[in-house]
Amino acid sequence: MSFQSKKKDRLVYSCRECGYRSLKWLGRCPECGEWESLVEEAADRNPASGAIASRPVPLNLAPDGDEERLVTGLKELDRVLGGGIVPGSVILIGGEPGIGKSTLILHLLESIARNDSTVLYVSGEESAHQIKMRALRLGTIYPGEFLATENRVEQVMAMAQEMRPALLAVDSVQTLICGDVGSSPGSVVQVRESAYRLMEFAKKENIPVVLVGHVTKDGAIAGPKVLEHMVDTVLYFEGDRNHVFRILRTVKNRFGSTNEIGVFEMKEEGLVQVVNPSEIFLAERPLDEPGSVVVPSVEGSRPILVEVQALVSPTNLGTARRTAIGADPQRLSLLCAVLEKKGGLDMYGNDVFLNIAGGIRIDEPALDLGVVCALGSSLLEKPIPSNTVVVGEIGLAGEVRAVSQMDVRVKEAERLGFERVILPASNKDRLTWSPDMELVGVNSLARFMEVVFL
Repeated sequence: MSFQSKKKDRLVYSCRECGYRSLKWLGRCPECGEWESLVEEAADRNPASGAIASRPVPLNLAPDGDEERLVTGLKELDRVLGGGIVPGSVILIGGEPGIGKSTLILHLLESIARNDSTVLYVSGEESAHQIKMRALRLGTIYPGEFLATENRVEQVMAMAQEMRPALLAVDSVQTLICGDVGSSPGSVVQVRESAYRLMEFAKKENIPVVLVGHVTKDGAIAGPKVLEHMVDTVLYFEGDRNHVFRILRTVKNRFGSTNEIGVFEMKEEGLVQVVNPSEIFLAERPLDEPGSVVVPSVEGSRPILVEVQALVSPTNLGTARRTAIGADPQRLSLLCAVLEKKGGLDMYGNDVFLNIAGGIRIDEPALDLGVVCALGSSLLEKPIPSNTVVVGEIGLAGEVRAVSQMDVRVKEAERLGFERVILPASNKDRLTWSPDMELVGVNSLARFMEVVFL
């Protein structure tokens, strides 16, 4: 056997978690640290063999892109995508099993088909009968929707090339196989190669492609990390099965902001868009109850008022517990320490539980003042007036720092009928308009404690 033949038939070992490749088997992946994650696969063919020669051109002479987007009709999805789907783009939607990814795809296809467009839905996981049953239940059957149960990439591209649909949806990318790749469906090399070929097809034919992806136990999209780098947009469909709300969050978007979120409510008829999420999240808020406070948060350009709930009780263990749902647990521990040191409250001897009501997750620092307010209210058994919202960042020295987009936050609070806002003093001085509500500026945690609890 010649050297060239040996090189062609050489095997490599790829990590199922991160895509790291090695010429020999290793018990632990050097890249991500996972044990027993390297699997044997055939080496890739020479990528240069199919390369198309091109010549560099001045940037100002490069062809202009087509800025006309495909408006899906789902306003929450269009918001997340930056105004619609860019022709020829590849979108990856990930989420836990049962969260509603396939339901979202059916709503998306039906909404586009209503504009007298043709759409193609390819499934490698379910039969046509199963998909039609779900579509009948959701009421998402409309002329122009076509369905195919296929997992061979070559056949999928051939069907799409013949039909020329306005959108191609594939559920899921982990079930696809390439005929000339010698490995099983879902393997690192199959997922990478399948996504790469669909990406090439989308750019060449100018047909947008939506891929559904599974997630691992850690919440990341299964398969090689390069999968997220290859596609144009990565969306995560988040939510708790015990809550009716679903959040569509952007992780990557080459054609828009990555800060926007879309809010949906899961009902019997499927996913329903939530146009005013603030009203929904505050609908069941208890009034004048210790440990509850409203915080105006901002996700991208959208203001959302959320209820922050806290429960502080004496601990029966040697070490007090710190539990946060919908917020950063490390940030909660930090704020407890600041409240103990600068606020004069005994937090070390108490268990602390924090919850953002409604199943939404908030990570911005503007939540700090609301968390401290809820913790103090629960510990001191002093309710916060129901007409008050609290917003601001807290530093380790106990100072209250300014946060961005305060005008938007205050306007949303005023629209929902709140009459008082406790905010950083520097933000109060910078407001460009005078709202018809009371503004209380604080510059330190000590001053905040005086205003709220004394």
